[in-house]
Amino acid sequence: MVSTLWQNSQFQLYLASVSFSGTAMAMQQLLITWLLVGILLLPAAQVGLLQALIGLPGIALMLWGGAVADRSDPRCLLIQVYSLAWMFPIGLFTAVQFELLNVWSVGIFGLAMSTAIAYASPSQQAILNRIAGAEVQRGVTLSTIASFVVQIVGLGISGQMEKVGVDTVLAIQSTSLILAAFAVRQLTPAEINADSRQTTIDGLMEGFKAVLDNRIILHTMIITFISGIFNYGAFAIALPYIVKRIYDGDAIGFATMMVVFYTGATISNVIQYWVMPLARPGFWFLAMQPTRAVLLYLIWLQPEWWILLIVMFCWGLNMGVTTNLGRAIVQEASEPRFLARLLSVFSLGMMGAIPIGAMTIGLLVGWFGEYNALIPAMFISVCLCAYGFMLTSVGEYRSPNAIL
Repeated sequence: MVSTLWQNSQFQLYLASVSFSGTAMAMQQLLITWLLVGILLLPAAQVGLLQALIGLPGIALMLWGGAVADRSDPRCLLIQVYSLAWMFPIGLFTAVQFELLNVWSVGIFGLAMSTAIAYASPSQQAILNRIAGAEVQRGVTLSTIASFVVQIVGLGISGQMEKVGVDTVLAIQSTSLILAAFAVRQLTPAEINADSRQTTIDGLMEGFKAVLDNRIILHTMIITFISGIFNYGAFAIALPYIVKRIYDGDAIGFATMMVVFYTGATISNVIQYWVMPLARPGFWFLAMQPTRAVLLYLIWLQPEWWILLIVMFCWGLNMGVTTNLGRAIVQEASEPRFLARLLSVFSLGMMGAIPIGAMTIGLLVGWFGEYNALIPAMFISVCLCAYGFMLTSVGEYRSPNAIL
């Protein structure tokens, strides 16, 4: 089937907004990590704890944002968030100018940005469903491709912070958020179908009930959440210390590793775009889980730098499949009136696992070293595959939009 999404001006504007906001978010990912690890030189346990404190408040706001998005126009919510968020990098920019770059200024900046990102995430995904219509899998794939491409751009910019200065990187991040707000403003307002008598709290409770009632979505979210704790924790906490301590790397070295990772994820999604929609996305979502254990084992062997980059590329391929298919399953299996709330709970499994994983892996790195902290993620990846195939029906899920 030939996709018409590329000819949809609303989808083009949506991709523009995703690209600009995604660039800012990618810059945030490396900024926070390397400011704490490479510039402020904090130990792993402290970095993990700070990452947890930065990310935890966003969990509640993510769920709240999903409920609000279902009762209002998610476009308006995104405009409000981006119109405020551009000021947060300017705040840290000011701190840098007055030589106030410390744990407190970085922590406050990280908390503000992570909260804004979490609150806006369900609205961004809900808009995609309205625009993509029956081409949800392809819409998710194209959106994910755009996200991964701008991840590479954002990481490349942030990786230069020790050369061009942290303040320059922050100025670019702020500009990206302003452009994202402008792109979202051009989207057509959505019709609001929510029951005006229903409160946001009622909407949250109804959304949780919808998750519990749909076993496919529930188990997909459980797998995503548990995987996120150990695999993202390994990625965000253990790997920066591996780069710095074992390979004597700097911000550019860490950025190079992350760019290679997201290049793999991008190529993975380009391939998926041409084979979408898959008839059995759940099967492939589960089948890719144990392959991650093999990749983590190769990292654990402490290979040469160039071999590590190849492994990171393959890990990116893996992550591209699992992230894209997990989100596509939730979007296809959701009732339209619950969509934003269900997506907010799914995002909770991805983004909400970040602070828990950061704290957990940070402690493991401090106790057992950066390499041994990878072992739990290997074990969990295999267990999740077995759980999915043996105890759930996720592997049997068939897409309603598949041709075959």
